[in-house]
Amino acid sequence: VVWKKQFVDEFDTKLPIWGMVATPLVLGDRLITLVGGVPNALVVCFDRRNGKELWRSLEDTEVGYCPPVLCEFGGRPQVVIWHPQAVTAIDPDSGKEIWSVPFPVRFGLCIPQPRQVGNRLFLTAFYNGPLMIELDAEGKTPRVVWKGKSNSEIRTDGLHSIMSTPIFNGTHIYGVCSYGQLRCLDAQTGERLWETREATGEGRWWNAFLVEHQDRVFLANEQGELIIARLTPGGYQELSRSLLVEPTRDVQGRMTIWSQPAFALQSVFARNDRELVRVNLKQAR
Repeated sequence: VVWKKQFVDEFDTKLPIWGMVATPLVLGDRLITLVGGVPNALVVCFDRRNGKELWRSLEDTEVGYCPPVLCEFGGRPQVVIWHPQAVTAIDPDSGKEIWSVPFPVRFGLCIPQPRQVGNRLFLTAFYNGPLMIELDAEGKTPRVVWKGKSNSEIRTDGLHSIMSTPIFNGTHIYGVCSYGQLRCLDAQTGERLWETREATGEGRWWNAFLVEHQDRVFLANEQGELIIARLTPGGYQELSRSLLVEPTRDVQGRMTIWSQPAFALQSVFARNDRELVRVNLKQAR
C-alpha cells in the first residue's frame, strides 16, 4: 500500500445508503474522487503518487453514486459532477466551479453516467426523469433544453433509468427505463419514439447494460444474457442472444444479475455471485 484515505475519519463523510461506489477519475498525477466531506469537500483531488490533497470543491455532503466525468466544453476540459442537488462542472486543475444546473433527485439516486455530444449533456434519473443541458460556445453558461415533467417512477414521460447509462448519439437516445422498458427518445425534443421489453423484462428496477460497437449494441440483461441488436429510430432488431452466466440474486421475486460486463480482447467478461467467465466474441472463421 503506497497510501490510503479513510473518508469517514478524515473528512467526516456520511456514507450513502448503498455505499461509496463512484470510481475515481485519474488525470495525469491527479486523482479526483467523490468524498462527501466537510468543509467544502464533496469532491477532493489527491496527488495520485503520495495521496497529498491538492484541492477540494463543492459544499454537498450527499455523495450520490455517479463518478466524476471528464468532458470538454468551449475548448477546455471540465470535470462534470452529478450530485444529488445539481449537475456541476469544475476546473480539473483547481476545483473551481465553472457552471451548475440545479437537478435535485430523490434518495440521492444519481447513478447513470452523464452523456456528452458536442455542447450538450444528457442525464437521466429513476424518479426525476431526463434532463438535456446545452452549453454556450465558451462552455461557461448552461441552459436547460428540455427535461422530464414527471417525478414518478411509474408515470414516466421520457427515460427514467435506475442504473444503466444510456446511449446518446446526438440525434437519439437509447436506454432502459424504470420498469424495464428499452426506449428510444428524440434527442432534440425528448419525445419517446418507441419502447420494447424484448431485451429485458417487466418489473421495478429491471435493468440491462448497453454498450455500442460499430453498427450494433451489446445488451447485457438481468437474466445473464448477452444480446446483440441494432437500435435505430425505427425500432429494435435483435441479431443474437446467448446465456453468459446464471442469475443468482433474488430482487423483487426474480433472479437477477446487476454486474456490468467488461469487453476486451475480443471477449466479454461477466460475473455472478459464484463465477467470473470470459466468452469469446470473435466470429468463427
